[in-house]
Formats: sequence, structure tokens, C-alpha cells
Amino acid sequence: MREERDGRAVGPVHLLALGINGIVGVGIFFAPADIAARAPGAGTVIFAVTALLLVPVALAFAVLGGRFDEDGGPVVFAREAFGALPAFVVGWIAYASAIASTAAVTVGLTAAVAPMVGVAGAAGQRVAATLLAAVLALICAAGLRPSARTWTGLTALKLVPLVALALVYLAVPAPVLMGGAAVAASRASWQSAALVATFAYQGFEIVPVLAGRAQRPSMSVPLATLGSLAAAAVLYVALQAACAAALPDLAASRAPLVDSALVLGGPSLAALVGAGTSLSALGIAFGMMAATPFYLSALARVDRLGIGLDAVDARGVARRALFVTWALVTLLIQAGGRGELFALSSIAVLSQYVVTAAALLALALRGRRGLGRRHAALAVPAGAVSLALVAGASPREAMVAATALAGGLVLRWLAHRRSG
Repeated sequence: MREERDGRAVGPVHLLALGINGIVGVGIFFAPADIAARAPGAGTVIFAVTALLLVPVALAFAVLGGRFDEDGGPVVFAREAFGALPAFVVGWIAYASAIASTAAVTVGLTAAVAPMVGVAGAAGQRVAATLLAAVLALICAAGLRPSARTWTGLTALKLVPLVALALVYLAVPAPVLMGGAAVAASRASWQSAALVATFAYQGFEIVPVLAGRAQRPSMSVPLATLGSLAAAAVLYVALQAACAAALPDLAASRAPLVDSALVLGGPSLAALVGAGTSLSALGIAFGMMAATPFYLSALARVDRLGIGLDAVDARGVARRALFVTWALVTLLIQAGGRGELFALSSIAVLSQYVVTAAALLALALRGRRGLGRRHAALAVPAGAVSLALVAGASPREAMVAATALAGGLVLRWLAHRRSG
């Protein structure tokens, strides 16, 4: 088909599924208890308010994403507004975080599933994780169209148990449920709980990264960016309410969604929701394997890194960037240590929020890309929210980010020296 030859293999539904898949990961299976521990009885309000606070940030991605008909998202936003070096900084941190998170999710998934199929021991699980990463990469190499169908299918599958739990909760008569009253908490406790909710909502920023592969990107990118956040918000509020109603001691639950499913729907629903954890991990791992190479491809295009990393074939696959991504994920799988691999995740996403808001402001003030004063006004709350979230990053996260960036800058210098 012509759209596949042109690399326009990602339709509006695929793009929306990519955003929802990016947001609805493994974190939501544990976040309700974490939030309840910080702000008892206020979880549903916190999820709702946090979603509203993130709307300006999502709008910033939507506005710019609809105006750049090329891959890269924050990388191309930063290039247009500030030049190649800032674009490399945000893009490299995002890329490094994505490969580390892909490795972490793959290791975690195989650690959970491998014992069920008779694979025991750390060495066996590492082999299983390596094989899984290779299978995911091979599917991605087959073309962007089959990749888009795969992540869309996985997104639909992993939503089934979560939507089922929400619907069962809504169907249970209110007097049967225990519920939970809000408990007075300090401002710091509410802020801490909101930060947990914010991390659960991360993922909509991946949508503009594939803008150059999307059909009608000026329409589909904004709709998918905002639509994925809205869909996740409705689902998260319902799930938090279900957990609060079913579990009087929600904060003490180690698996709040599964425990709530057991109370509300019995063992069958609990088993379905438990399986949803693995489905979510698989969806996240595949979505990241498919999208992450486009960060590297955009970096190579924007910053002239050479060796053909910017090339995208007729099927919409950045083959060299995909190979490098798969190789790095495989190396990190051998290194192990899921906690360390996740250390860069939050600050990488927040840096994209800050850069995107700043790029929107800069481009709007200059009147570029059809942007004007109303877009500059939008950039202010988006930037304020983003900076407030960055302030919550830990010193360890900042140190890991600085180390990753230093390594990236060395590689950039070597690439420029080689090509120039």
C-alpha cells in the first residue's frame, strides 16, 4: 500500500493506542496503595486533580506535535527553538532512559513469568529476557505497520482486566462497599501523593515522537496525545475508587488491584487482573522497543551523528537505530539490576516536559510555525507545572542523568570529529 511505502503506517487509532500503552503500564497496579499511604482517603481526588494539572503539559505536546511533520517530538521541538545542542541533550537523556526502562521491564516481566513455565534461576531468566528482547526487535524490524497492529492489540488486551475491575466496582451496590473517609494530611503529603500520580500518567509524550510516521499528523497527534491522557485519567480515577472502596487498609496492600478484584469479583476476576500485570509489562516493553529507535534516528538527523542512524526504510523502520537499540537493551539485560535501570526514567520524562514548554513559549513569541500569543500563554502553566515536578526529582536521579548526559556528550564529540 502507498501509505506503507511512504512510511505512514501509524493511523489515528494506532497512535492513540501508543499513548495509552505508554501511560497505562505496570505502575498503576501498585500506585493506589502508594497514594493511599501518603494521603489516605484522597486518592481519587489526587488522580483527578493531577490529570487536570497535566493538561497544559499535554496541550504543549499536542500543539507542537501537530505542527512538526517529522519524528522526534521534543528533539525537533528543541532544535527549532534552541538549536542542535539542546536538542541533543533532551533527546539523549530520553533515549538513554528509554533503553534502560525497556531492559528493566523486560527483565521484570521474565522474572515474574519464567518460573511459571519452568525457567528457574537468574541465569535462565536472563536468557529468557534476552530472547524476549530479540523477538520484540524482530517484530519491529518486520515493518511499522505490523508493529502498530501489535502494540494496538496488546493495549486492548491489557485494558480488558482493568476496565473489567472498574465496571464490576461500578456495578456493586454502594452499601456493600466499605469505602474510606479522607484523612487530614499535610500539604507535603498531598504533594508527595500527586507526584506518584504524575509518574503513573507519564507516557503521552511518546506520541509526537512518531509524528513523521503518522497519517494526518496535524490532527492525529494532538488527538492521540490529549485522548490518551483523558482515557487514562478516567480509568485511574475509577480504579483508585474501586481500591479505596474494597480495601479498608489500602495502604498496606502489596497488590491493590488484584486484592480489590478478589473482594469485588472473586478469584476469577483477581486472576484476570493478575494476568493483566504481565500483559501491561509486555505492552510497555514492545511499545518502547518500537518507538525508542526514533529518538536515536531523530538525534542522528538533527545533530549529524552519521553512520546512517537517521535512515528510515520504506516500511517505516529505522533499521540501524533499531539494531543499536536492541543491542544496548540486550547489554543492559545482562547487567541486571531493575532498580538502577529505572533511575533515569522520571527525570528524562520531566526534562521533555520542561523543554517542550520552553520551546512552545520561544516559538510562539517569535511567531514561528503558526504560533501566537495564546500559545505563549499556554506555555506558561505548562512550564510552571513541569518545573514544579522537576523540583521533586531526587539527587540520585539527577546524578544518574548527569552521568548519562556526560557519556552522551562524549559520543557526540567523537561522532562530530569522525564526520568533520
